[in-house]
Amino acid sequence: MNSVQTGFGGLCLCVALITAPVARADNFEIWLVDQSNSFGKAYGGAIYVFSGQDLMGESAASAAPIAFLDLGQQVAELCLMKTGAPPVRPHMIVFNSTDSHAALSFVASGHVIFFDAPTRTPLDCLRMQPGAGGARQAHAVWPTRDDRYLLVANQNGKLFERISTDYAASSFVYEPAASLDLANCVTPNGHPCQMPGLRPDNAPICPFVGSAGSPAYVTLRGGGMLAVDPYATPISIIGEYDNGAIAGNGCGLIEAQGWVYLNAGGGTASNLEQFTVYRVPAAGYSPFNPPNTPAVDLLYDDPSHDRDAHGVATSRGERFVWMYDRAGNRAEIFDAVTGAWVNTVSLDGPLSPDPSPDLVAPSPSGNRHFLSLRDPNPLSGDPHASTGATPGLGIVQITEGGRNGFLKAIVRISNPDAGGVERADAHGIRMRRTR
Repeated sequence: MNSVQTGFGGLCLCVALITAPVARADNFEIWLVDQSNSFGKAYGGAIYVFSGQDLMGESAASAAPIAFLDLGQQVAELCLMKTGAPPVRPHMIVFNSTDSHAALSFVASGHVIFFDAPTRTPLDCLRMQPGAGGARQAHAVWPTRDDRYLLVANQNGKLFERISTDYAASSFVYEPAASLDLANCVTPNGHPCQMPGLRPDNAPICPFVGSAGSPAYVTLRGGGMLAVDPYATPISIIGEYDNGAIAGNGCGLIEAQGWVYLNAGGGTASNLEQFTVYRVPAAGYSPFNPPNTPAVDLLYDDPSHDRDAHGVATSRGERFVWMYDRAGNRAEIFDAVTGAWVNTVSLDGPLSPDPSPDLVAPSPSGNRHFLSLRDPNPLSGDPHASTGATPGLGIVQITEGGRNGFLKAIVRISNPDAGGVERADAHGIRMRRTR
């Protein structure tokens, strides 16, 4: 509390000013997911939590985690109790709109875990249902903007699924009746959702929800994309794109300047290398539209070897979009307003000969990007694209207002097995504001 005194005709007016605490730019955490099994187990994994204050200074390379969550202990016990199976291969992590809770997907076993974020306590464990061929995976998750639902890409099960979420009550209810069967559904235009030459492999890769009024999106392994209404039961299609408009394996989507930027990448045995960038409008979707409407803008397509578009982030103010390449060890930068390519930033060099940047989380100020860096023995994605030399957390300094940058530091993680072989393999990463 500050006291201000003002004089008026000999009268002293003493006014008490209550000043609210100012939010610091480094009031945040970075949660980094290690996919490798807990030591001595065939399940589990780990989450490293880093303080933003430790990551924003000149000594970021020496940052140590402020918390370490061994997912083979309390989380595994919870999943065994709730589902009868342990969680395997933690993959993608997200936070709800208030950063009070985290959700973590397990790609191999199909589990989704909810955490109380401030205390890091696991609250619930759900398991997705078997789909195509009896398979089930929880490859990636994404919350709706109003925190009513969490959307789940059940990859090999070829289901797009939904969990009802009430974070205030710590209530999480799996809704199988809402699932969209991507292998057998029909689009509003009467086309099969999955069909050779159209959308040949409808394994959902990554979901994304844009701003208010924007639909949810889900990319597909064999190419194409669907825009959906996530509130309908079952989830309903309101926009369809085929593989002639959008290629496969996209897993980088972000909204900027009224557009949704997305990519198509490699990393699977049938499509080892690709770096293609598109954008579509964030509005204008309707089940009455013809296919591939609104139209797709093709922004960048590099057919050369050793390229794999994956993680994406914006610079401060959404002025530029950075699309990272985990095979080529670089980032391509685009003007978020015009879509024009601006610059290439190389990430390999003295800090790492092969960082293999996977996913990315920006700092609140937008002047640093935090990357998950892959392992010599990657556990997901084709090794051709995913193999890296320095598993851990990469820190990119953004310069020139977002037009340029460089790899400033690496914080290594390690998880050697009983034979001494390094197994740590960073993948999921997310920023949480702590205010």
